[in-house]
Amino acid sequence: MAKQPTTKPDNSGKMALTAKSLRFMIAGLAVLAAGFLLLSGGGSKDPQVFNYAMFDFRRLVAAPIVIVAGIVLEVVAIMGNFKEK
Repeated sequence: MAKQPTTKPDNSGKMALTAKSLRFMIAGLAVLAAGFLLLSGGGSKDPQVFNYAMFDFRRLVAAPIVIVAGIVLEVVAIMGNFKEK
């Protein structure tokens, strides 16, 4: 039987993530931070008083959409195939 030639992987010091994907990751982190900032607040100073501001559009709809968009952006940054010029 003939022996198969072995090929070594090309590890010439290149990073697995390109510069474009790193920019996408930073943008995704910024979008996630913005989503969590939208989610914050709405507390009451007096625990005996119920504050309905806790259930407004910003916290129930906008913040989760922004957070999911940030997660999707992170997945695209990691899994995307960005070619270097």
